[in-house]
Amino acid sequence: MVQFSHLIQSTLSRVGASHELSLIQIRLLGILRDREPTMQQLAQYLNLDKSSITGLIDRAERRGLVERTVAPNDRRGFNVKITPAGMQLVHVVGLEIERQIHAVIEVLTETERSHLTALASKIIESASV
Repeated sequence: MVQFSHLIQSTLSRVGASHELSLIQIRLLGILRDREPTMQQLAQYLNLDKSSITGLIDRAERRGLVERTVAPNDRRGFNVKITPAGMQLVHVVGLEIERQIHAVIEVLTETERSHLTALASKIIESASV
């Protein structure tokens, strides 16, 4: 399992690097695909401290990938949302990651791929990741 994890992480890093994204930036954009969390929630999702999340968001904002909006329940806080440019990058990077992972598991039969997907989903759901 550890070797499989390294293979996936390597794929994510390689694809990210080709788009000038770090692994943590890929994770950030993945989180923002379908939600607009607060900075504090992002820090918790990504297991980062306040200064690290601020720097991460600053860099993504300079690239036009995300934007901060005033949190509706806390005028001192901010929510973070993905921009159209960020969503386009997520789409492109996501397709490339998917293509490379499919190439890796191509050695499996269709039944084996289905089993792998089902087992991985079960593990993820039980771990509450």
